Order: sequence, then C-alpha cells, then structure tokens
Amino acid sequence: MKLTVVSCALLLLLAPAPGAGPRPAAGAKESCAQRCGDKSGPCSCHPTCSGLGTCCLDMRDFCLDILPYSGSIMGGKDFVVQRLRTSTADGIVCRFKESEHTRGHVDSSGQVHCVSPLLYESGLIPFTLSLDNGRTFDRSGIWLAVHPSKVSQTEKCSLVNETHWQYYGTAGTGGNLTVTWRPEALPTRHVSIELWGYEETGKPYSVEWTAKWSYLYSLATDISNSGTYTFTPQPAPSNYQRWEVGALRILASTHRAGERDVQALWSNEHALAWHLGDDFRADPVAWARTQCLAWEKLEDHLPDFLGELPDCPCTLAQARADSGRFFTDYGCDIDQGSVCTYHPGAVHCVRSVQASPSYASGQQCCYTAQGTQLLTADSTGGSTPDRGHDWGAPPFLVPPRVPGLSHWIYDVISFYHCCLWAPECHRYMNRRRSSGCQNYQPPYLASAFGDPHFLTFDGTNFTFNGRGEYVLLEAGLTQLSVQGRSQPRTMPNGTQALGTELTAVAVQEGTSSDVVEVRLAGEAKTPQVLLKQRVLSFDEQSWMDLKGMFLSVGSDHVSIMLSSGAGVEVSTQGPSLSVTILLPEKFRNHTRGLLGTLNGIPSDDFMLRNGRVLPATSSARQLFQFGADWAVRNESSLFTYDSRVLVNNFLLGPKHDPSYQPLFPDEVTPSAQLVHQADTFCEGDPFCSFDVVATGSLSIGNSTRAAHQLHLRRAQSLQRVVSCGWIAPPADGRKEGISYLAGFTVRFSCNSGYSLEGAEASTCQADGTWSMPTPRCQPGRSYTVLLSVIFGGLAVTLLGVLVFVLLRRRKGHRPRPNVSAQPQHARPRPNVSAHPNTPGHAPTCPPTPTRQATPSPGPNTPRFYQTYTPHLGVLAWSVRPYNPSI
Repeated sequence: MKLTVVSCALLLLLAPAPGAGPRPAAGAKESCAQRCGDKSGPCSCHPTCSGLGTCCLDMRDFCLDILPYSGSIMGGKDFVVQRLRTSTADGIVCRFKESEHTRGHVDSSGQVHCVSPLLYESGLIPFTLSLDNGRTFDRSGIWLAVHPSKVSQTEKCSLVNETHWQYYGTAGTGGNLTVTWRPEALPTRHVSIELWGYEETGKPYSVEWTAKWSYLYSLATDISNSGTYTFTPQPAPSNYQRWEVGALRILASTHRAGERDVQALWSNEHALAWHLGDDFRADPVAWARTQCLAWEKLEDHLPDFLGELPDCPCTLAQARADSGRFFTDYGCDIDQGSVCTYHPGAVHCVRSVQASPSYASGQQCCYTAQGTQLLTADSTGGSTPDRGHDWGAPPFLVPPRVPGLSHWIYDVISFYHCCLWAPECHRYMNRRRSSGCQNYQPPYLASAFGDPHFLTFDGTNFTFNGRGEYVLLEAGLTQLSVQGRSQPRTMPNGTQALGTELTAVAVQEGTSSDVVEVRLAGEAKTPQVLLKQRVLSFDEQSWMDLKGMFLSVGSDHVSIMLSSGAGVEVSTQGPSLSVTILLPEKFRNHTRGLLGTLNGIPSDDFMLRNGRVLPATSSARQLFQFGADWAVRNESSLFTYDSRVLVNNFLLGPKHDPSYQPLFPDEVTPSAQLVHQADTFCEGDPFCSFDVVATGSLSIGNSTRAAHQLHLRRAQSLQRVVSCGWIAPPADGRKEGISYLAGFTVRFSCNSGYSLEGAEASTCQADGTWSMPTPRCQPGRSYTVLLSVIFGGLAVTLLGVLVFVLLRRRKGHRPRPNVSAQPQHARPRPNVSAHPNTPGHAPTCPPTPTRQATPSPGPNTPRFYQTYTPHLGVLAWSVRPYNPSI
C-alpha cells in the first residue's frame, strides 16, 4: 500500500472559502482561539469541519499546521507555522507541554518560525504560540518529537568514521577527527561547535533519579560555515571526565556558548573515548577494566529486571510474524543488509515493542541465517536484553525511560567498557544473558479480506457481505475495540456489485488511548491514516509513538502495536483493505465479535451479542444475521465522519443496512464457463473462486488469493515449536550445535588431557527434555594418554620382534651339523634346560624365509603380522600372532 496521505492543511485548503465579514474576536464562541479540537458552538474547530464546511472563519489562524512537523528530541529544529504572518518580529514565544519555552522569529516574508526544544521524551508534543511575548497562548498545534536514531541523517552533523571517534585513544587509534554537516541547514556565515554530555544521577529507581544534558565546552568558535571541521582532540580537563556519553552541537556563532533551545545540528550520541583524559590514553585497557568492574558492582545492587521480560520467539520466522509484540531492531535488520555490528553471527534482531511494566526494560532477540536464536551463552553476538528500553517508555522524562539515552547509560557504554575497550566481556554477558524461548507462546491469528471473508482465531471461516460498520473484535480485558466498515464494490460498468469490501478499519485500546483509523478515501480510494480524526502525513516519519500504542507505516501496510501486546495490521489488497489481528495468550476467553470467541473451540465462534451461539452448520443467510447483530453503535463508534456522504450513510443512517441483499455463497449459480475460469485461475482457493464468481473479476480474485496465502504463511510461521532450553557444555570440554529445538542434536567433546564420561550427544525431545544429560570430562584419560599407551606398547612389541628376528638370523648363519649319516634315533637330544617354558622338548625353528619363497606355515609355526584397529578416530597399530582364520 503506497500511503499517499493528505495533511490537515490540505483538507483545510479544500474547504469552502469563508465569506467576507468582520473577524471574530479572540475567545468568542465563533472563534477557534483556545478551542482547537472542539466541535461545539455555532462553528467547529475540529479537524472534521473542513470536509463538512462547518469551520469557524479563523480556524486557520488559531489551529496551527506546521512544516516540518517532526524532529529529534535533541531539539534545535526550526519549523514554519503555515499561513500565519505577522509584522511584529519581537514577542513570539513557542511553548511546548506548558513548560518548555523557546523564542520564535519572523522571516523576511513575514512567516512565523518556532524552534523545537531539547526534550527527554518522544511522541506527539502539544505546543502553543504567543504573539504578545507570552501574555496569551491562544494558538495551538502538535510537534512530533522523534527518537534520535530515527531522524534523517540530513538533519544531523556526521562524525566521519564514527567508530574511530569511539575508539580514540585505544591501541592503534589516534590522529585527526572530522565532523561534517550541510551548511544550508544553518542560515549563518560562522558557526561554533560544542560538546554536550549526558548523565543520569541520583539513586536508581527513586524519585531523585534525574536525566540531564549539560554543555561542557566548545571545540571551535566562530569558524566558517563550510560544512566540515577537522581537529586533533586533546584530553579533557579532569572536571569533565565523568561524562562518557555525549553529542556534538553546531550552531550559529551569534549565540552564546551553551545557549539552550536555539536552531542547531546535533550529532549522534556516542561514546566519548576521544574526550577522555590522560589516564585513559596511558592504559585504556586498565581504565576500561576498572569501569567495567564498577558497573558490575552497581548491577549487582540493582533490581533484577530479566525476570519480567517476555520470552523471545524461538525462530526468526516467529519473530518477524509476531508484529504486535516484537519489531525490527534498526541496528540489525535483514531487510537492510544485516549490518549487525554488535551481534556478529546474527542476520536479524528484534526488540520487544513495549517496555517491561516495573523497570521499563527491553527485550532483544537475535537470529542466525538458519533462523536459530543466537544466545550470549554461546556467542558474544547473542542478543542482550536492556535495563533501559532503547525506545524509552511512557511517561518518559526520567531514567531509565528516556528514549535512546537511558539505554546508552546502562547498556551501551558498559558494553564499551567490558567488551570493546577491555577483554572482560564475560562480565557483561553474565548480566545481560539472552532470554530463551521455552515459555514463548505465539499469538493467535485472525484475518478479514476480500469479499470480505473472515478467518477467526479458532480457525472457522465464513463470508459476510453486510453494508455498514461492524465490530470485528472487542475484548473487555483491555477494552480493545477493532471496527470495520464495509461497502459495496462498484463494477467496471458502474453498477453496484452484490458483494462488499472493507474500506476502513479503526482501533482503540482503553478509553485514554489514541484512536487510529486506516481508510480508503475519495474516488481514487487513496489510503489514509487518521489519528483522533485528523489525517496524518508520513512524508517525514514512518514511526510514531502514540498514546497507548506505536504506529509504523511500511510501503504496503500499517502496523498498530498496542500496549497490551496485541497487534493490528492493515494493508491494501487490490481495491480493498485486509486486516490481520494478533492476540497474546492472555486474551483467551476474552473476545467477541465477527472474528469469534478465542477459546480453541471453533463451534462457538458465531456468538451473538446476547450470548446465543448459532450452529457451525448455519447457512450463509443465517450468518448474515450473525454479522448484522455485530453492527457498531453510534455511541461506541471509532470512525471519522468528515464528509456529507459518510454522515448521511453511516452516522445518520443505519449502522447495518437491512435493505442491502448480497450474493450468498451457497445460493450462487454461476455459468459453467465462469466456474471453469475461476477453478483454473484460483487453483483451488475457495475464497478466490467465490470472489471471481461474485464479481466476474480475475484481478479481485487474485487479490483475495494473495491475502489468503499471506494469512496461511503467517499462521505457519506462528506454529508453536518445542524448545528444551540451553544445555551447557561439559566443564573442560566443548559442545557442537546451538539449536535447542525439538529434533536437534548437540554433541560434546573434551579438551586435551581429558576424556569424556557419559553420552557424546543429546537430542531435544518432543516433550521439551534432553535425551541425555551433559557428560563430564575426566582428567588423565585423554586421547593423548590412550594413544601414548597404545604406541608405547607397540614400540615394545616391535622391539621384541626385532630382537627375535636378529637372533634367529644370527643362529641361521652357524655351521649346521652333518646328520645325514646318522640314524634318526642317533640325533643328539636338545638341551631341555635351555627351554624352561617348554618342558620335555624344544620346537624346531624352520629356516628363515626369503622374499622369493615363503613357506606355508604349519599349525604350530609362530608367525607374526601387523594389523590396525580404528580407535576413537585414530588408527592404532598392533602386532599379533598369525591366525589363518583372520
């Protein structure tokens, strides 16, 4: 879905031009002064008034639209208040959240400008504007403060070879450093470059815990705004040494050093290795080790946050499919080339969307190219959970909830101390252990798409072609409500089709959360996203931190990630919307609506509002009545009615149109040609076939099939898998294999000098247990010792054989007695005493065989031959008596 969204400014421009007449007085009921968002009174100051033609005449003056509308929480972004001009250059004050004030200015054309302040939170920040030096603030608007890592690089100054900056002073890293920026981003001839430091002070998890940015010192003053600056860093004075995390700021030289909330360009926050003192440069490893040990000691006194983090998904497929609870970690993204600097061996990481409830901590899960979870127990590239969630957590402002920066203080700079600057990484990994997946439970999945067709959480499917607005899902557990609007299609010949399609989906969870709506608007059915009935623009940002939810917009979908862990994904499939909902286990037995009762029992999915259940064998007409029973009521509607068509048809008209009679699937009698065409094209997909028959359009059928296939692939990815959990290698040994899912085998071996006692392998079984425990490695019985015994024995044996052969040959060269003339009985008797092992006689020895003739041995002839026996993968030679049977 290519989101061509229209800003509120454009809606206002399309509104009927106000007639001539006197300007209403500020504060009057006919005025929008201090009334923005209000529908009451003789005229409206609500965003919907533009399409309805009910706006107060001065709405454009008091309900402000700005450009650009977003910037980093670091502040310093200049933005223009659209269509507001004044001849008074002084007296402009911009106030953010009733507390942060910045000084505005007027440009040469008379347009009013504001500058965003340094904030400690992200999301939509209300601001008000004063033209009388702060006496009255009767104009209002919204500013979007963004996580520092999610703003465009063109809005920052860049540290050339940032790694060099963060390793400066360590072995082999020195020389000059360079910072660059876009000169046109700062309308001045000369600039200054400053260093600011970030710290969090006070007792952790107490009311005294405070986050603070501080101006430290200037690197350069009054230099040319050329876009580049190179310098050789010098060790900072001792009174600045405690700051180890910070950022550069570039601003016009006309401002005072350290002046806050003025137009400026900030660098990324980073480790200030280049700024540290002589003690660091003299011995960076020893310095970093000291810092690592101090961090380790502090961690041991802080609460254990790991226990309240969610388990990681077991596979990469699960992690990418569970989009309600996990989202891509921009530091290791498979769709962006898998540049995983801090996680070697991984191709993709995800982070938990929501921070943990008590400690605002964050989960991280990393995966290999094979889809296996990578653990810190096996590799330094494993996923490391965070004491401070990288994206922060409401209400932000205080540690460890400050977006990005709390994460740097408690999780990133300590990684530099222990792993990058000193060889103490085991200390870090012991306190940032990867979470396993033994307790991970995939979410439940339901979808609606096409004509529309509904696939419930328990696997029931049906088609409902009502015209109106309906409850897709409601869950009293968290007051979650998802509503859908369906309208008839218009055929190519201009007639109305006998089927409907989803044209809008609206979501809210809890009465205090924001309301987000995705709809197809206008004749062109352009996708729009509305927040609290105001059309959003995504020209600058594709991610927004909202109240009770996060919102992410991709090229073809909108993801809504709710605080409960539920996820709603809306995308365009051909001419209509499709919606996918993911619910965690805690929603079981807590859902109602068109997407059924989540309880694992498909037969009760057709439950009416009064609790009566229609049988699973109900006809299409009976199910039409089931759908009609779930029509939205006006008092609970989440939809936006900002045109006369919507007001007349859905706000003032019935929520379910009883006069509209669609085509029912079990009553269709299509032509044989159309049936054949649908069967051939749809390849057995029943939803595609129905939509082709109902609309006569192959393209609509193709869109339906694509949506159905997407649902099936996601359902397959979310299948539960069994994990036996991490298994340790033996002490003084090793293991081979890092997958701990059912069916996978891990093999063990011992270090040199040790022998294995126990099983050489263990397999993860279907019941979640290992087939064999980890074996032990015993000292002194290693392969080396065993081979020494074997070869030692072989050497002794061969030596004995050699001596025997030599003696035998020597004996063979003696003169033989002439016995031919003597009778057999006259032969001299052998000296029996010379053969103590053979009492009574001595065997005769045959002549020494030659190469040319080897006599056949007799049964008592002592002969020897060599054999080899494989032993533990090594060929062991032995000398054995000849045996004709071998």
